[in-house]
Amino acid sequence: MSTGIKRECLVLMTGPLQGTERDIVGSLTIGRSPDNGLQLNDLQVSRRHAVIQQTPAGTIVRDLGSGNGTYIGDRRVLEYRLAEGDVVRIGPVEMRYESRVGDAMTTPRPVAVPPPGADPRNSVRFHAEDSASKIEANAADNVYKTFFQVPRDAVSADRLRDAQKRLAAVYEANQIISSERDLRKLFERVMDQIFSLVPAHNGVILLKDEHTGELISEYVKRGDQQTEVAMSSSIVSRAFDKGEAVITYNAASDARFEAGASIIAQNITSAMCTPLTHQNETLGVIYVDTRGTRNAFAQSDLELVVALSGPAAIAIRNAQYVAKLQKAYQDTLIALANAIELRDHYTVGHTWRVTNFALEIARALDWPEEKLRECEMGGVLHDVGKISIDDAVLRKPGGLTEEEFAKMRVHPERGARMMQDIEFLVPLIPYALYHHERYDGKGYPFGLSGVDIPIEGRLLAVADTLDAMTSNRPYRKGLDPEFAISEIEKGKGSQFDPTIVDALLKCYREGKIDRILQDYHKKDEKSIACPFCSTYMRLPEEAKVGYEFHCGVCHRGIRLQQENEAYFGEMVLRSDSTPLSASNADSDPAAV
Repeated sequence: MSTGIKRECLVLMTGPLQGTERDIVGSLTIGRSPDNGLQLNDLQVSRRHAVIQQTPAGTIVRDLGSGNGTYIGDRRVLEYRLAEGDVVRIGPVEMRYESRVGDAMTTPRPVAVPPPGADPRNSVRFHAEDSASKIEANAADNVYKTFFQVPRDAVSADRLRDAQKRLAAVYEANQIISSERDLRKLFERVMDQIFSLVPAHNGVILLKDEHTGELISEYVKRGDQQTEVAMSSSIVSRAFDKGEAVITYNAASDARFEAGASIIAQNITSAMCTPLTHQNETLGVIYVDTRGTRNAFAQSDLELVVALSGPAAIAIRNAQYVAKLQKAYQDTLIALANAIELRDHYTVGHTWRVTNFALEIARALDWPEEKLRECEMGGVLHDVGKISIDDAVLRKPGGLTEEEFAKMRVHPERGARMMQDIEFLVPLIPYALYHHERYDGKGYPFGLSGVDIPIEGRLLAVADTLDAMTSNRPYRKGLDPEFAISEIEKGKGSQFDPTIVDALLKCYREGKIDRILQDYHKKDEKSIACPFCSTYMRLPEEAKVGYEFHCGVCHRGIRLQQENEAYFGEMVLRSDSTPLSASNADSDPAAV
């Protein structure tokens, strides 16, 4: 039975403690040290990483100067006021903030869990329709037609001007919507345009999941960040299942409400919901509502939203096609990288570790997101020219002769030639062609020096050298990371670009390099090597046989297995898995 006392808690969504809860009473510290209220035993987590604290202004999460940061979704925060459903990410662990009354949740479950990588602020909940509300619905096509219907009777100049203004606004909104190809940005543009045309307080875009068929909240726009968005399941279903444009008028003037009653206190809401239809397929719905306003929406507002829903659906479908093409592009590059790894089994995992090193350094250099994506793919293909090297040279377990080394030295140019006639690979050529140039001009293939070496080559030169020094080879064991870092620092200004070295040192001191090193976790009592890239991963003490996670370097799915009292990793193959992504390299739930 509910006690009526508000209870706040964190629900752990990933990691060994998945499914457990931690109450927030006054404050809750989170960190690796056992003296924290919530201990996360992972090296990505600082000893005292963050605190969640109840204050008069609300419950806040505050980062305590951690090395790897505290995140709400993909956004790093120093201090943030939590709202219902926010997902806090610390190291590899995600946890959802919830408010409860007694033992009962104050809100029902959302229609579906957001997909991996989705912004947790997109979470919404559904409720049964208020009996005090009046619902009107009509086929969206019919509503669309009325928007352009010529008035049958004489109209005033004001009405004509208003109609002209609405048509101009819809035209301008369509132009803005149709110009966006990035799906995340498109959602924001669509909702911004709707808010500019109708008096909405909250808005949600829900799309059908292509695997499960259920509606997923993809984007939420709140008028008040502290207010939860609660939608009527009945009007959403009518819009999605029947293709109807739905509008509700809350009976604010109903006799059941006393004359002076607060509309806001009664949570009186007007809402509209329209289908997103493309070529007779309903992709999802757009939902908007107002809080505390009597009959805020008119039929003309519904017509406006319907008029925008059509082009929005086309733009969303186009953006989805673009996303699929980008994934196909990424999959093609990964297939090439796998071919390199299979040819050179002595350096297995080298491609993935170099790519991760390069991404961390690039982030420290404040490269923009688009450049980070390029860096990711450039790292994946930096050694693609090795495909053309003879096995006798490529797989030789010992040192190379002068003649053999001369054959090996051609791989940067071979890689560049492989990419030069493929338009979408041309931007990646500098990563392959220049990663063996030296800052002092003593490198190959061209002997360039200083800033004459493209920045992509200078970056990969440092990342490539770090992995070459710290990874195992058949003829020698990898060097101690501290020693390798100090040697690279000695080469600052001679072999390496000083700016790139400084960025590497910054990353290393902040603990962002350790998890990528091949043998960093091998010394741990409970660790296994990734079956794909050979990098060792430390396992949490609570992990048991069958536990599934991801490699923090190549991001392959792994299932923990045991044989003859020894643990090992079994690769989990899924058709929808994404082996590597610059945007989520820090958020993998098993990155260590």
